[in-house]
Amino acid sequence: MATDVIAQAIDLRKIYGEGDAQVRALDGVSVDFGRGQMTAIMGPSGSGKSTLMHCMAALDKPTSGEVVIDGTTVTGLRDKPLTKLRRDRVGFIFQSFNLVPTLTAGENITLPLDIAGRKPDPDWYDLVIDTVGLRDRLRHKPNELSGGQQQRVACARALVSKPAIVFADEPTGNLDSSASAGILEFLQKSVREFDQSIVIVTHDPIAAGYADRVLFLADGRIVDEMHEPTADKVLDRMRGFDGSARRS
Repeated sequence: MATDVIAQAIDLRKIYGEGDAQVRALDGVSVDFGRGQMTAIMGPSGSGKSTLMHCMAALDKPTSGEVVIDGTTVTGLRDKPLTKLRRDRVGFIFQSFNLVPTLTAGENITLPLDIAGRKPDPDWYDLVIDTVGLRDRLRHKPNELSGGQQQRVACARALVSKPAIVFADEPTGNLDSSASAGILEFLQKSVREFDQSIVIVTHDPIAAGYADRVLFLADGRIVDEMHEPTADKVLDRMRGFDGSARRS
C-alpha cells in the first residue's frame, strides 16, 4: 500500500433500522486508500461495498466512525463546506452516466465547474478531452452518443476539476466488453500517468484486474485484500469466497 494516504475510513459503521430489523451495512470498517492508486471494492450483494463508497464520497453519512479525504475530516462537516469538498475534491462516476440530456457533451463535462463559477484549467481540460477521445464529440448531446462515449463524458466530468479522489460505482456495468475495456484503460491511465486516485466498486473480475489493489467485503467488513490482482486471481478468490472467514 502506498504510504501517502489520500482517503481513510476509520471504524465506519452504518446501521439501518432498529431491533430485529436492524441491518449493519458497515460493521467497523477501517481502511486507507493510497494516493495515485486504483482500488477496487468487491463483495457479494449486500456486503456493504456501495455503502462504503457512498460514505467515503460524502454522499451518505455513517452512523459512526470517521471519513478523511485529503487531510480533511468529512464526518461532521456543515452543509456548505461539505458541498464545497464534494464539488472541488471528490469526483464521482455513476453506472447510469447521469448526464443532462439537454446539454452537449462539452457542457456536461464542465457543468460542475460552471455551477461553481470556475473555469477549467485549459491545459488539463485539453489533456482530459484528448485522453478520453471526445474531441470530435463535444457538440453532441447524450442521445447522439454510444453508451461507452456517454461514460467517457462522465469520466471526463469527474476528472476535469482535478479532484483529490474519484469514486466510480460500477462504471462499466451498463457497457459491452469493448466499451468497458476502453473506460478501464482510461481510468488506469489516469492513475499511472496523471497520478489520480481512483476507487471503483465492481462485481467484474476483469474490471478488478485493472486495479492496483482489491478489497473484498462481506457482511459489512473487510475480509481480504489482494495486491497486483489479475482477473484470474480475483475470480479464483471469489470462487472460494466464504463470508464466515472474517478477519478483524
